[in-house]
Amino acid sequence: MSLPLTQPNADAAFTWYAEGQTFFAAMLAAIAAARVSVRLETYIYEAGGVGARVAAELEAAARRGVRVQVLVDAFGSSALPGSFWDSLRAAGGEARVFNPVRLNWFAIRNHRKLLVCDDAVALLGGFNIAPNYEGNGVTHGWRDVAVQMIGALAAALGETFDRLFVRASFEHKRWLRFRRSGEKLAVSTDGCQLLLSGPGRGGSPLERALRQDLQRAATAQLMVAYFLPSRRLRYALTRMARRGGAVKLMLPGETDIALSKLAAESFYRRLLGAGIHIMEYQPQILHAKLFIIGAAVYVGSSNLDPRSLKLNYEVMVRLEDPAVAAAAREIFATCQTHCREVTRAEWRHGRSLWTRLKQRFARFVLARLDPWISLAQWRALPD
Repeated sequence: MSLPLTQPNADAAFTWYAEGQTFFAAMLAAIAAARVSVRLETYIYEAGGVGARVAAELEAAARRGVRVQVLVDAFGSSALPGSFWDSLRAAGGEARVFNPVRLNWFAIRNHRKLLVCDDAVALLGGFNIAPNYEGNGVTHGWRDVAVQMIGALAAALGETFDRLFVRASFEHKRWLRFRRSGEKLAVSTDGCQLLLSGPGRGGSPLERALRQDLQRAATAQLMVAYFLPSRRLRYALTRMARRGGAVKLMLPGETDIALSKLAAESFYRRLLGAGIHIMEYQPQILHAKLFIIGAAVYVGSSNLDPRSLKLNYEVMVRLEDPAVAAAAREIFATCQTHCREVTRAEWRHGRSLWTRLKQRFARFVLARLDPWISLAQWRALPD
């Protein structure tokens, strides 16, 4: 599903993608059209399928004189052969691996997915570069969402790439860890907001913006793969529903991380009791991160869980425009036709004691244990 639209600002155009087959076609076309620079950043990059096609296009760009830079996460892309980027480097491109995996500091990851070409075109969303993401999200391929942006916002996103590309080796000086994180920022540009997340001191700009929008909006539609929100964010959602707001959560019916689904289910009873509608996407794995709150739309790489909000490097864009929101709602409505709604009565009587214990344990691991280990490793980073 590709939905083109243009904001009133003629310098910024947006095209939505909710299918891997159309998203990757747009990605390959943007790289092929680049004449000055290509910056590509992803959490998972796999050598087969679309990964081979993207690598070939990157190499071709480098050979025609384009500056090509690639940043992949060491953990997410651990299956990628060490020699995979040799051809790109031979053609003049650069490829780096973010935070090489070491036993004593593996937990902080770069979860961003971003392509910026010529500081003029950017693609941002949840799609990793792997065969799982090819397809239409219904008959085959995971369901995800991304947006293409043309304008000054692309250049701003390119600047965020540059900062992480320099830091790819993850060799921080000790004193930096006690400062407010330079990646926890809300940057306004071209009438939009970039919401950046990372480890270190300071709260989540994404969570703060979401709570502010939830306080004043009458509708909220959240499509998210991994849902384990903070106490404040849960309160904002339930408060909105109790004052008469329409809150819809679209979560995975099938998941690639069973622990995450169990943890999310531990909140179902309270959310349903507050009047929140919970729908589970059925045909394929749901991997999208799309939040529509009133006229504000959020899209990018961040889930609503402690890892995305506190630990990973993430990037989201907040767009506030009725036309943008209408197109995002069309995506949500289309996906909703493939969902099964979870009812309060069903949930109240359908869980065994063993299931409830598993859900609480999963929540403890992901909300308490994982952040504790990750932050301990962050504080212990060597000079």
